[in-house]
Amino acid sequence: MDFLFITWNVDPVIFYLGNRGIRWYGLLLAIGFLVGYLLLSRQMKKEGVQQLVVDKLAIYVIVGVVLGLRLGHCLFYNPGYYLSNPIEILYVWEGGLASHGGAAGILLAVWLFSRKFKINYLSLLDRVVLTVPFAGGMVRLGNLMNSEIIGVQTSMPWGFKFLRNTEDLIPAINASGGKCGFEDLACLAEFWTPRHPTQLYEAIFYFIMFVAFYFIYQKYIQKWKPGVFLGWFITVLFVFRYFIEFTKVDPVEFDGWTDAIRMGQLLSIPFVLLGLFLMGRGYGWFKRKAKVKKE
Repeated sequence: MDFLFITWNVDPVIFYLGNRGIRWYGLLLAIGFLVGYLLLSRQMKKEGVQQLVVDKLAIYVIVGVVLGLRLGHCLFYNPGYYLSNPIEILYVWEGGLASHGGAAGILLAVWLFSRKFKINYLSLLDRVVLTVPFAGGMVRLGNLMNSEIIGVQTSMPWGFKFLRNTEDLIPAINASGGKCGFEDLACLAEFWTPRHPTQLYEAIFYFIMFVAFYFIYQKYIQKWKPGVFLGWFITVLFVFRYFIEFTKVDPVEFDGWTDAIRMGQLLSIPFVLLGLFLMGRGYGWFKRKAKVKKE
């Protein structure tokens, strides 16, 4: 039932201004940041925080996220190349962002901000991460428009045929038995490899997570100790990130230490452990019960 597969050949550029293209990815990323800022601003103003403080926090977070995303990709996935060619770390337009690095960037940026303005670090993080899933969902939609971060092969009827994924070009030509040429994408689509739309899986999950945790925040943030909300958040997020890696194609620049675990999974484990620690700390799991002396 090949007709059930979705043929995906969306142009990542929306339109051109001169020689510069305005891309879907940049637009969606900007919307994610803007909506996140508005939500954070609204929530913190409700809690009595001045707008000026919110604006400064937003600058810290945006800078931390962007630097973390880029440095995470360069240092986690291909450190040898980028340490030998450090100037190319700045070539963000060539692609290469790592969400685990972005998460680390948020943690560091909020820590620096909390130290400077004398605000409880965990309490501040509880509020900042509230907006993260929405921005993450928009980023993954941007990845979908770029036909990047694609999944492994699938026979499921919702599989996507990413015609801009050149790795599948030669197999499609071979599968056509010479019927289709290099430029005949309409012909080749019939023989193209269907893959899991992992970007869509993640985007849907993040949007659901955003709605769910928004309601959890409203109901429990005043009852929980600082850090408990954050603990739940990063545990759920990175447990999902661990398992979604099974549907993804491994980044080509990472050879891996073992076939049993991928880099994305390896990077998710410390965040899961951190989330469990924060929950345990907030719920008092680590408190020792005092021994009652017998008379």
